[in-house]
Amino acid sequence: MTPAALAELVRATAVDVLSTRGLDPAALPTAVTIERPRNPEHGDYATNVALQTAKKVGVASRDLAGWLADALTGTDAISSVEVAGPGFLNLRLAADAQGAIVRDVLKAGDAYGRGDQFAGTRINLEFVSANPTGPIHLGGTRWAAVGDALGRILTANGGEVTREYYFNDAGAQIDRFVRSLIAAAKGEPAPEDGYAGGYIGDIAAEVLRQEPSALTAEDSHEVFRRIGVGLMFEEIKKDLHDFGTDFDVFFHEDSLHKSGAVTKAVEQLKGSEALYFDNGAWWLRSTEFGDDKDRVVIKSDGDPAYIAGDIAYLVDKRSRGFDLCIYMLGADHHGYIGRLKAAASALGDDPASVEVLIGQLVNLVSEGKPVRMSKRAGTVITMQDLVDAVGVDAARYAMSRSSVDSSLDIDLDLLRKRSNDNPVFYVQYAHARLCSVQRNGADLGVTPGDAVDLLTHDREGDLIRTIGEFPRVVATAGELREPHRVARYLEELAGTYHRFYEACRVLPRGDEETTELHRARLSLCLATRQVFANGLALLGVTAPERM
Repeated sequence: MTPAALAELVRATAVDVLSTRGLDPAALPTAVTIERPRNPEHGDYATNVALQTAKKVGVASRDLAGWLADALTGTDAISSVEVAGPGFLNLRLAADAQGAIVRDVLKAGDAYGRGDQFAGTRINLEFVSANPTGPIHLGGTRWAAVGDALGRILTANGGEVTREYYFNDAGAQIDRFVRSLIAAAKGEPAPEDGYAGGYIGDIAAEVLRQEPSALTAEDSHEVFRRIGVGLMFEEIKKDLHDFGTDFDVFFHEDSLHKSGAVTKAVEQLKGSEALYFDNGAWWLRSTEFGDDKDRVVIKSDGDPAYIAGDIAYLVDKRSRGFDLCIYMLGADHHGYIGRLKAAASALGDDPASVEVLIGQLVNLVSEGKPVRMSKRAGTVITMQDLVDAVGVDAARYAMSRSSVDSSLDIDLDLLRKRSNDNPVFYVQYAHARLCSVQRNGADLGVTPGDAVDLLTHDREGDLIRTIGEFPRVVATAGELREPHRVARYLEELAGTYHRFYEACRVLPRGDEETTELHRARLSLCLATRQVFANGLALLGVTAPERM
């Protein structure tokens, strides 16, 4: 019995108890909270449902808890219930009900942990969207790992997810990039406001190889723009693909301007109270949605500000039928939360259809000192630098295992270690160890068994309850948009498994006869391996069978 199934049982029992006593079941919470006590002596699970409900129905919380305890003790799934404190319920599952989690995992296989909370919801998930003026830096690398993992988690929860990359191929940064390429092609220093680094010279050389007359062409700037931006973007896409992050849509900012979508969106907004005219410019009332100041949409010279393109882009997303538009932006984009929600409101849309996640900075550390210089980009550490240093799995896992709300320091030396101090090694090794148990069992002729009611050792119970938590972890990670919850869960699972393995002999030794307990423990190991594989897949990290 998983925590979700137990919550349903407790609520259904509470409905019966209240109805029988003439009390209103509507006072019960919609979802009953089931938690694992920190102290195992307090039971397998605990709930505060009596405390939440008693006052609403006019009874003492311990009285209600006692009635619930009596009713729950009579069910097949629960062996005992104790009332604690002012009305907490500490529950212990019957061995067969607890062991049924093992059966559930093995039956569901790859689908174990999946849910339906976003079923029927079309989600546009935009992430990375780095400017095509240089390789992806560490901030973009963090979003590549976290965004891809979030997409997998939302999909696992039933969402119809489209991964989208907003290609910023309009604006001043493109002009600076092109001028930098031309300077490199001429053998001149980069412009004062331009881009430096070895990659600029490499791209400039490739432009000249493809178009030898690029420097003397009448439209030289356009030639370098067309070829150079294309080359940079192809490199970005290749780096992302090699990192395990692929997109369904690459949307070009420039298309919004060329198609007239920006002008059309602004004209639509001018009839809204959310847009006002002042000092010759049109302003968006974004302060009403948490922005620190109202934002100019059309400048006094008549040109659109950058936010005008964002508004047109939101119109385009919603016109494609997305119910929820999630933007994953960098640390310097906090103002976009209010801006985009204000834009949605101005368009007569629901601001809740727009969600902005802000990621904080990433720093690399080696030998206790910050790493600041890139092999190729010069002043910025890139995705490829990190991958070259520690590999894709370690890079993705390290980027995904911490909340994006906080800055992240990545210790390169730690990620290179093959020890339990390295979190990705710790988790992957647990999976590989379980695969080894499976292989050894097959060599000995030990087959998985169904007598899961024999799994009554404390360490067996800990492991079963931990794998039973996985669906709730996946659901919460999706609801809160926090993939790091999956990574931290896997680390907890690894520790729980290793403690189980040290305390409970899984396979027979020497001439020892194979028992049903051996076979049941092998089933538990197979179920645990499945959960590791499913969790690592959600993070886009491989689950090796040997290490």
